[in-house]
Amino acid sequence: MSSGAPRGQGQEIRLPRGASLSDFADRINANPGSLVQEMFNLGEMVTATQSCTDETLQLLGEHLGFEVQIVSPEDEDRELLARFNIDLDADVDQERLVSRPPVVTVMGHVDHGKTKLLDAIRSANVVEGEAGGITQHIGAYQVHVEHEGEERAITFIDTPGHEAFTAMRARGAQATDIVVLVVAADDGVMPQTIEALNHAKAADVPIVVAVNKVDKPEANPGKVRQQLTEYGLVAEEYGGETMFVDISAKSRLNIDGLLEAVLLTADASLEMLAPIDGHAQGLAIEARLDKGRGPVATVLVQKGTLRVGDSIVAGNAYGRVRAMLDENGHPLAEAGPARPVMVLGLTAVPGAGDTFLAADDDRTVRQIAEQRQARKRAAEQANLRGRATLETLLEKIKEGERTSLDLIIKGDVSGSVEALEDALVALPIPEEIQLRIIHRGVGAITENDVNLASASSNSTAIIIGFNVRPMDQARDLADRNGVEIRYYTVIYQAIEEIEAALKGMLKPEYEEVALGSAEVREVFRSSKVGLIAGCIVRSGLLRRNGKARVVRDGAVVAESATISSLKRFKDDATEVREGFECGLTLGGYNNLQVGDIIETFEMREKPRV
Repeated sequence: MSSGAPRGQGQEIRLPRGASLSDFADRINANPGSLVQEMFNLGEMVTATQSCTDETLQLLGEHLGFEVQIVSPEDEDRELLARFNIDLDADVDQERLVSRPPVVTVMGHVDHGKTKLLDAIRSANVVEGEAGGITQHIGAYQVHVEHEGEERAITFIDTPGHEAFTAMRARGAQATDIVVLVVAADDGVMPQTIEALNHAKAADVPIVVAVNKVDKPEANPGKVRQQLTEYGLVAEEYGGETMFVDISAKSRLNIDGLLEAVLLTADASLEMLAPIDGHAQGLAIEARLDKGRGPVATVLVQKGTLRVGDSIVAGNAYGRVRAMLDENGHPLAEAGPARPVMVLGLTAVPGAGDTFLAADDDRTVRQIAEQRQARKRAAEQANLRGRATLETLLEKIKEGERTSLDLIIKGDVSGSVEALEDALVALPIPEEIQLRIIHRGVGAITENDVNLASASSNSTAIIIGFNVRPMDQARDLADRNGVEIRYYTVIYQAIEEIEAALKGMLKPEYEEVALGSAEVREVFRSSKVGLIAGCIVRSGLLRRNGKARVVRDGAVVAESATISSLKRFKDDATEVREGFECGLTLGGYNNLQVGDIIETFEMREKPRV
């Protein structure tokens, strides 16, 4: 091989997602230029520093005799933390473990009363503030109840109710110990009830069923129990293991019974133990950009104790904890296991579901965050760029002909932005349309967003503002540059409108619709108009200026003719129907014979489904 790249003998190489040929060369002690040459020989044009897709790296590895293993993001993160002597999976001394509250996620179908139930539990009113009465964000709250003579704490995570939030709802189940499945007694088991149930089963957590709205006249709690039996949830009264509790969130009926069922399930099924000392670890449940306070993250501490002044890193964000607040906005000095708190002091907004951990100093968390950012950027660039092969080069050049819609998503909290992105990416999009989300972020729409939209490679991108508005300068800039900004408060409206916009961008498809046919009985020659055919309409209708084809002895002899004139006796006619005689002249064909069949048709636009 002229390029001089070394050959492996089945040797294994571990590479991160989005690695470049330079990274590959470092692993095998080769010159990056030789790998560029090798890729060119394989029919791919890749620069030495370009982020490569997994397929490209494996193709090169196979060609050179190396076994390339792409490191998963989780393993990569573990290796990154190991460099800073942080082990998330380290065994904990049993003497360090303390009892902690159970973490409960409330799930169920939209409008079955999940948020009303949390209202009843914590005597607050969240529903009034939610657009359309649908929970758009994940909230976390801790309540205290008396159980068997002692005060016990329970942490509740509320999850959004609409089907577009499946990703967020799944993430809620990963953070939880017990799922409370809310089912309306008057509505029964619905599609999202089953979806929520599947998430809970996938997370392998015990389930308590809250049968809500039992005070309504049409309520049928027995039907709910019977329906859920089909999905493997058998009530205790039927000999099963699942606790069913009949409640009314609106009337505050039997809420104590539900809390008792949660604690009984926790005591029976789970070991509620966690280490209280050591660096804090946990999960960012939600995050948003507050105008006065900057990035605000709701985090759930899972191990250790988080204190004001700790240096923490959450996903790509890092910082020092300036202040911690509980769900009521009261300041806290420290938070132990299973305690949800709002944290102020991060440099950026973490993603919903990002793990967070505290470290010894600011320098460590900054380095971890920067390396995570670099890794994520490389992986995104690889996915964006895809494989550029010699064979597809012409297709790449032609891609300008393809219709594409570029979007920039800005929202008030990271969970909503992520859920909206997931829902849009999952839309069924035809091949001739490209949907690209070129940027997403949390906070108001800024001039940078507008500049990015107007600089989009495919004309102008659309900016979606979810529960956010543009700054004055950004609005003026958008007006000047003709950038469209759309505002939404309910997520499924955004999804429906974008889907409609995508369908509107499609080039229309037409289908042929037969109108009728006529048989030529006589042919007359006229010095003025040429050939005139005397016909009888056999089926359907003939229409003046309609498209026609001529069939003779079963073979098409003229495909693109037009009925240029149509008469009934001496009068001009717009159309002639089945069973009537007429005279006509054809444009585009001048050789009609007796016995020919004239078929008429029109091209109609097919509706996109």
